[in-house]
This record gives sequence, C-alpha cells and structure tokens, in this order.
Amino acid sequence: MVEETLIQGGIYLARLDPAKSMEIGKIRPVVVLMNNAFLAVTPTILICPLSSQSHVHFHSLHPKIYARDNLLQESFALIEHCRAISRNLVMLPRLAQLTEIELITIREKINILIA
Repeated sequence: MVEETLIQGGIYLARLDPAKSMEIGKIRPVVVLMNNAFLAVTPTILICPLSSQSHVHFHSLHPKIYARDNLLQESFALIEHCRAISRNLVMLPRLAQLTEIELITIREKINILIA
C-alpha cells in the first residue's frame, strides 16, 4: 500500500482548534496552498479553511468550491483566514482535489487581500 502525502490543492480535514479570538476553528476541510517542493521539507503548511457559509462582507473574496469526491457540501474558501498550521493537524486521506483554475482563483483572491 502506498502512503498518501499532502499535495498542493488537496482538500483535507484539519483540526483548527483551539482557535484564538476571531480565528476560525473546529475540524473542517482546508485547502493546502503550499507548493509540493516545500510540502516535502517543512513541518508547517499554509492552508485556506473552507466553510459552508460566506459572510456578506467578504463574499467577493470567497471562491466557491463545488462538492465533489468526499467533499460532500458546496464550500467557500475563506481567504482572510489563510494561515500556517502544523502538518500534524491535517488528517489523511485527501477528500478532494482543486482544479488548477480553482487554485489560481484562490491565489488571485489572496493577492487582492494583500495588495
């Protein structure tokens, strides 16, 4: 049996608790944003949490991620909540995989937020 590893654009469940202040918490799906070369060597990874709801003030920053494979519910990428977490908080197996266009859209939304 081949052991699964994290890959860029993969959607996995992650433990985001304990959340501090206004951070998004609980066990939820996240998108791995870090490229595969860095994923192979770093103990922390950059993720974007997903939610089934999008707050009206941030809706233009929240790309819609359609349900597929084991991601059972339509979700939104919460760009303003992207952060680094320990890879030990991410649970295998992968639920789904973003398309290249979806990953590019998330990058573009991050650029809007930080520009």
